[in-house]
Amino acid sequence: MSKQGVTKDYKEEWQAARYMIGGKMFAMQGDDNTNRPIITLKLIPADGDFLRRQYEDIIPGYYMNKEHWNSVYLDGSVPDDIVRDMIDKSYSILFASLTKKAQKEITG
Repeated sequence: MSKQGVTKDYKEEWQAARYMIGGKMFAMQGDDNTNRPIITLKLIPADGDFLRRQYEDIIPGYYMNKEHWNSVYLDGSVPDDIVRDMIDKSYSILFASLTKKAQKEITG
């Protein structure tokens, strides 16, 4: 929530909090079907593939496009700095996909 232009809502039917920028979701936080807490983030495919091979608690996006989205089990062994970096990258990817006008409105 500390990033510029971020809004948050709760999608009842998904039972998940969505973090948005310019109306586009860059993160979703909830639970999987076994009630393990996860956060799902968008990454470029090569980064996501690399991280999945490094950490068993990073999996293809839960109920998302498996190529671009990655879910991290928050009760797992992924270091906090890796999760923060993934959040930063996801935010940057979605911010870059906004129109220049929308970017300027967010940054002032």
